[in-house]
Amino acid sequence: MKIVLWDTRQLNASKDFAGGMGVGMWPAGGGFRGRLVRYFYTRDRRPVALCYAYLASAFRRLGHEVQYVEDQVPSDGDLYIFCPSLVTLHLEQQAISQALAQNPAARVLVVGTVATVLPEMFQRPGVTVVKGEPEQLLWRLDEVLQRPDATIQLGTIEDLDSLPLPDWSPFDPQRFRIGYDFWRFPTALVQSSRGCSMKCNYCPYIVVENSLRTRAPEAVAEEIRHGIRRWGFRSFKFRDPLFGAKRKNVFQLAELLGRLPRKIQFSVETRIDLMPAETLRVLQRVGLTSITVGIETPDAATLRKYHRAPMPDDRQVEFVALCRSLGIRTVAGFMIGFPEDTRESIAQVVRYAKQVGPTYANFNIVTPYPGTEFFQQSKERILDFDFSRYSVFTPVMRCDHLTPEELSERHQWCARRYYFRWDYLRQNASLLFPWLRRLGLGRSAAAASAQPRHEGPPHALGSAEGLRQRGLRKDSGHGG
Repeated sequence: MKIVLWDTRQLNASKDFAGGMGVGMWPAGGGFRGRLVRYFYTRDRRPVALCYAYLASAFRRLGHEVQYVEDQVPSDGDLYIFCPSLVTLHLEQQAISQALAQNPAARVLVVGTVATVLPEMFQRPGVTVVKGEPEQLLWRLDEVLQRPDATIQLGTIEDLDSLPLPDWSPFDPQRFRIGYDFWRFPTALVQSSRGCSMKCNYCPYIVVENSLRTRAPEAVAEEIRHGIRRWGFRSFKFRDPLFGAKRKNVFQLAELLGRLPRKIQFSVETRIDLMPAETLRVLQRVGLTSITVGIETPDAATLRKYHRAPMPDDRQVEFVALCRSLGIRTVAGFMIGFPEDTRESIAQVVRYAKQVGPTYANFNIVTPYPGTEFFQQSKERILDFDFSRYSVFTPVMRCDHLTPEELSERHQWCARRYYFRWDYLRQNASLLFPWLRRLGLGRSAAAASAQPRHEGPPHALGSAEGLRQRGLRKDSGHGG
């Protein structure tokens, strides 16, 4: 059977982000500075959704031919797989219609988070909506194909270590790069866990599952080793929503990464309280170059209202400062456009972002994702159900004190106020331009003294227990 994995690069959507809902592109306009910000969003060719690499491996294991296409719809497919994002949903709908018009005997499966929360968008003859984790098709493809015109719930995979090694060969992986995290390419996606146990009611990561499952560190390291040898990957972006939730696994994985045949770069996404100083030091020694955290807003009352646990201000400032001293980039997410936001509350977000000082500050407009509690609570406020606008950069919800036009203007203003200042360049030059660190420039004596001393190459770091012993002592109020 010939299986077509259909995808699109239109709208510059990153389908693997926002819990599989995807994010769009920084809006055009905003003068020279706005265009410059947009350039840094468009310069990369990000990897395809990780589930496609797993599905390519699964289908080939089952003996099927796999073809990956972007925007084109070949007429000779027996089975077409679509993994839509919200932003590109209308493009997937058009491609599905074209595929079935060209080949009425073909079957179509729609998979991923958007399919799980919006199955009604794909109900038509010849289309089966697969809810849950699509990699289960490795074991249940025949069962799914026997149920045409249906919505099938596959749930989640109990044993993540049973997944096959992803197959990146159909996707031209040599072109993959994520420049804000790394400076060595190509880049692959990888996971050491799935799910999130937090309760933030606006978050799409908990739509499919509000608990945490982990992979064995040995399986993760083997996948990375395979990616290095087979495709020459030099950097890996962990797609865990909550990396490091099981601390023992982190130290075991660090030990294994230190034994790889080549030192890699990798990035993680997590909460600050899961990354104490000793953990950061251990991970930095084996290749951690960037860490993404959600700060959202300095207003603790707003965070509590939406079921997110606030973090002390000094802890966030200290965390970013420590990462900077270790040469680790920080990507901090901030949210504007909560229903109660004003011009002053948004200005406070920018002031706080400057105080914290991450390498990259993402100012995202609050977006009510389908399937979340926040979406249900906000239905009367939603101004636009055209999901192609759900990019995190476009207002789709009514605020009490700001019009959509005012919120759009404030969004552009946030980026201009944060990035275009000398203090930003002074603080982050050695992170933005790593060659400065190699020349010994932009690195203070305090930062240098913060580095742990060890002899030998990364593989000589020793056991997981040894890594812990070599880590930084616990900082008062910050570590442990």
